[in-house]
Amino acid sequence: MIIQGLPSSDGFFMPGEFTSHLGTIMIYPVRPGSFGKDRTDTLKSFGSVFLEILKREELFLLTGKAHIQEASEFMEELIGNHCKELGKSSGEKELLAGRLHLLNIESDDAWARDVAPTFLTDTKGSVRGVNWRFNAWGGEVDGLYADWELDDKVAAAFCDKAGFDHYDASPFVLEGGSIHSDGEGTVMVTESCLLSKGRNPELSKEQIEDKLKEYLGAKKVLWLPRGIYNDETNEHVDNVCAFIRPAEVVLGWTDNESDPQYAMSLENFEYLKNVTDAKGRAIKVHKLPIPDHPVCVNEDDLSNYEFEEGEDYREVGERLAASYVNFYFVNEAALVPQFGGENTESDKRALEILKSICPDREIVGIDARPILLGGGNIHCVTQQIPGKM
Repeated sequence: MIIQGLPSSDGFFMPGEFTSHLGTIMIYPVRPGSFGKDRTDTLKSFGSVFLEILKREELFLLTGKAHIQEASEFMEELIGNHCKELGKSSGEKELLAGRLHLLNIESDDAWARDVAPTFLTDTKGSVRGVNWRFNAWGGEVDGLYADWELDDKVAAAFCDKAGFDHYDASPFVLEGGSIHSDGEGTVMVTESCLLSKGRNPELSKEQIEDKLKEYLGAKKVLWLPRGIYNDETNEHVDNVCAFIRPAEVVLGWTDNESDPQYAMSLENFEYLKNVTDAKGRAIKVHKLPIPDHPVCVNEDDLSNYEFEEGEDYREVGERLAASYVNFYFVNEAALVPQFGGENTESDKRALEILKSICPDREIVGIDARPILLGGGNIHCVTQQIPGKM
C-alpha cells in the first residue's frame, strides 16, 4: 500500500546498513550488455554473494518470467553443492533453502541497490519502503541505457509482493547507491551525482537536500565533492565512502599522486575533516586504498558483451571504477570485492584494513571482477531490508 505523507513526519528514518537486517534483495543477472553472453563467471560471483547472504539472513531474489526456472535450478544446485562440499546436513540445506524467496518481478538489469526500495524503520521496528523514480543514471542526458521502464517499476512491485507499505517519492530521481546513512540523522551523498543534470535539474541543491531529509528522516546531509574516477553513475557515494558506524567512515584512497583518483579522494578527505554529523560529532576517516593497478576491460571481456541500441558501450583498455568501498554489510559479516591478478596484494590489504576496523565481523572476500564488468560491484547488486533495531 502506498502511504500518503512524508516519512520524516511519520517518524521513519533510514537506518545504517551496519545494523540488523531482515534480509537482502538481489536480482538474477541476465543482461548481456552488462554481464556478457556467457554468464558463467558472473553467476559464480553472484552465487558467492547469494550463499554468504543465505548463511546469515533472508534473500529475496528477483527474476523475470523468462529466467525464473533457470534461477530456481541454479539456486537449488548452488545450495546443494555447498552443503555437499562442506559435508553439511540436510537440515542445513533446508535452512538455506528456507531463507530463499524467489519472486517473479521483471527488471532491465540486476542493480538492486538502485532500483529496489530504500527501506526505512521507526523506533517501534516497523519497516516501510521508498520508491524513487529511476532513469538509468541520467535519463536522456547521460543515462546508460535507452529503456528503463521495468527497472523503474521494481520498487513498487517488490513492496506489493513482499507486503511492505511504501512511500512514492516520484518524480524525484534517486538511486540507492547515491546515499549512505548513519542511522542517526546523517546522510552522505556526492555533489557530482546528485547535482548532475540528468536527475533533478529543476531543483536546487537546497531543494534536493530537503527531499532527502523528508524521505530519509535525515537531519543533516554531507555533500562529498567527488566519487571514484570513471564511475559511470556520476560517482555514487557507495563506491567511494561508507559509514561503518555513526561518525566513522571508510574513504576510497590512493597515495599515487599521478592517479586521477588522488585529487578526487583528497578533496573528499579535506571536506570530511572539516564537517560534523547531525549530532555535532567529527567524522573519523579510515583510508581504504583502491586497487594498486587499474582494473580494465580486456579483449576477451569486450567480445563477451552484447550491447543493445542506446546502451553504453565499453572499449578495450577502459578503466573500470574498482573500489573496495563497494562492500556490503550482512548480519555479522562484510562481503568485500576482490579483483585478483596483479591486485592480489591490494585485495589482501583491503581485507586486513576492514578486519582491523570491524573486528566484530567476519570479513569475506569475493571474486567480484565479473560484477565490476557490468559497471558496479557487490554493494550495487544488493539492497538491505532492516530487521529489529
